[in-house]
Amino acid sequence: MTQGFAYFVDRLDPFLIRFTETFGIRYYGLAYALGFLASAWLLHLYARAGRSLLPSAKIGDFMVAAVLGVVLGGRIGSYVLYDGWRTFGSDPFAILRVWEGGMSFHGGLAGVILAVAWFARSEGIPLAHLCDIVASTAPAGIFFGRVANFINGELWGRPTVVAWAVIFPRSPIPIVPRHPSQLYEAALEGGLLLAFMQWRFWRSDVVRTQPGRLAGEYLVAYAAVRIFGELFREPDASLILGLSRGTFYSIILAGAGVALIAHGARRGSSRAGAASR
Repeated sequence: MTQGFAYFVDRLDPFLIRFTETFGIRYYGLAYALGFLASAWLLHLYARAGRSLLPSAKIGDFMVAAVLGVVLGGRIGSYVLYDGWRTFGSDPFAILRVWEGGMSFHGGLAGVILAVAWFARSEGIPLAHLCDIVASTAPAGIFFGRVANFINGELWGRPTVVAWAVIFPRSPIPIVPRHPSQLYEAALEGGLLLAFMQWRFWRSDVVRTQPGRLAGEYLVAYAAVRIFGELFREPDASLILGLSRGTFYSIILAGAGVALIAHGARRGSSRAGAASR
């Protein structure tokens, strides 16, 4: 208790249903399932509206590839980008226990990009188009994942005395009130970006006229809100050039996003020029 506030203590059970002490249905796994279901539902909605080149009959196959890309990329990315493989020698099978958390957004993004590239090539769907429609659904999964981070009491924020601060018993000693940065990220990376991407998808013709641009806009927007969120989040790995790893990797994402936007704009100009001849 600080300054008269009775802070919420995050002692939430990470299990929705517990069969044994260590086995059951975890909110973290449920979050991933809900995220993939939400993405599949949106992809079906796009197909029915005639705004997607990914037919409804192929969405199930695509989701299998996407799930593998996200899970494998996210887990391996966490080990490579944040953990530095430090637990691999003592517990090599920990990398397989995805239900315990320890997933990296940037690694998951790399994994899903590889899955999208493979699926686009195998099905003859333009890669830029498939990236656009997948990017427009991605924030739904991030929203559920960040809420699960809060329930797990992980990836906590920096110390603070604001009235809505939360005490995380798993945080370093001394245990102090901290920003519930997981919920900030759920609102920004999930809710806000989902609203923005859906608005861009349905209220513009950018997916058809400038393929690749919407995916680029997502990368830039995600980088912006992630960097802002990092101001409130306790760094969970050593810094790079004085920046948290989330900030450092997001700067790279923003550069890739700008390149995609420029590429989409050039393709749009080329199409417009060809149509006017």
